[in-house]
Amino acid sequence: MARIRLHEQPDYEFYYSMTLQPRDINYGGHMGHDAIVALVGAGRAYLFHSIGLSEIDLGDGRTGIIMGDMAVNFKAEGYMFDELRIETHVGEFSRNGFRIFHRVTKGETLVALAEAGFVTFDYSRGKIVSVPGTFLKALEEHGGGKLIVPGSRSGIRIC
Repeated sequence: MARIRLHEQPDYEFYYSMTLQPRDINYGGHMGHDAIVALVGAGRAYLFHSIGLSEIDLGDGRTGIIMGDMAVNFKAEGYMFDELRIETHVGEFSRNGFRIFHRVTKGETLVALAEAGFVTFDYSRGKIVSVPGTFLKALEEHGGGKLIVPGSRSGIRIC
């Protein structure tokens, strides 16, 4: 069977921890494919929140993102009440987009790798636009330390 093969990144600067809930479990008794999409989506949302931005405002008041593609490689099963760590890396920047890489682990066990490509989009004009400097600056400004998002178990670590 032909497969898309994803590779771990050298560093994952952001993370979000969560516990698998009954809604995440499929009829096979383990984490469903739809749940992993939702989990990395939550990790992405926490990433943006932790740097003071959102998926609809990358800091310039007009640019958001649109997902162009996504791939997932499952490596192990996840079960109800498992504690998962969703680690995230932003990279492969182009003029009008970038990729977000995710590693999902349960303790020392690799559960899944996921990656998605995004284009930067001005929703008011309905056009693809350049990656705003405000987004790049926000990523850069959060280097060297650890920021815990108030009220959550997520954080940021940029090496």
